[in-house]
Amino acid sequence: MKIEHLAIWVDDLETMRAFYLKYFDTNSGGKYTNEKNQYTAYFIYFGEEKTRLELMNKPNIAPNIGQRGFTKGIAHFTISVGGKEKVNELTEILRTDGYTIFSEPRTTGDGYYESVVLDPEGNYLEISA
Repeated sequence: MKIEHLAIWVDDLETMRAFYLKYFDTNSGGKYTNEKNQYTAYFIYFGEEKTRLELMNKPNIAPNIGQRGFTKGIAHFTISVGGKEKVNELTEILRTDGYTIFSEPRTTGDGYYESVVLDPEGNYLEISA
């Protein structure tokens, strides 16, 4: 068994798609639109295994009124980038491009080497070795 995909509601579908395509060596499927339900989505594909992130938008989805990552539901997700040097490099690129680095690269208590960045809509994204 494996996690096939994770889905997140987003406000700006195109900005979120561009972020994951630019920084994480991913590919995107075509835009899915259901006009009747005012629903649009993209699947973002990661690597050979084709693990996917589904970015979804629908205008009537209620906003998260707490601090993302610290309310019920998904707290964060992690993208493994293949090594400590890549974690450091990508963290600096994201910092230079104006993204919030929530946690600097470090080895965590449970043994992961990671940093935490906030994506364009404030979701906690761990970048790990």
